[in-house]
Amino acid sequence: MIKKTNSGLKIICINRKASFNYFLQELIEAGLVLKGSEIKSIRSGKINIADSYAVEKNGEIFLVNSHIPIYEQASSTNHKPYDERKLLLNKKEINKIIGKINTDGFSLVPTKMYFKKGKAKIEIALAKGKKQFDKRQSKKLKDWNRDKARYFRKSS
Repeated sequence: MIKKTNSGLKIICINRKASFNYFLQELIEAGLVLKGSEIKSIRSGKINIADSYAVEKNGEIFLVNSHIPIYEQASSTNHKPYDERKLLLNKKEINKIIGKINTDGFSLVPTKMYFKKGKAKIEIALAKGKKQFDKRQSKKLKDWNRDKARYFRKSS
């Protein structure tokens, strides 16, 4: 499901569960270190970042539990589907993220993956987890907005 937007971005996948399960505070764009078979598989649009998250290891940020399926046309040089992938960020951004994670209890959650000028990019968010009552409140608000739009459509 690759979707082309007006700003030159080709959206590969969107993590819809992120905005439901977390309060998204700050969005950060990062590049990915990928192998050839991984980028071929991503270009076919078969990636899943719904259950993935990012962690800090040795002063670097890694994307964990993202599923990039095996590329069938690659031979023995294929990749592992659930391998950890390094995110490309500036040292200043990494230090800021690590500080927020350690002191304020934030998590790093990927929200969407896209192509920008031919390069695979991922948008990660500094996020705080929602409690059960927060999720119920956001579901009520979403249902009300949907019903309100229906009422306006019928009345006009």
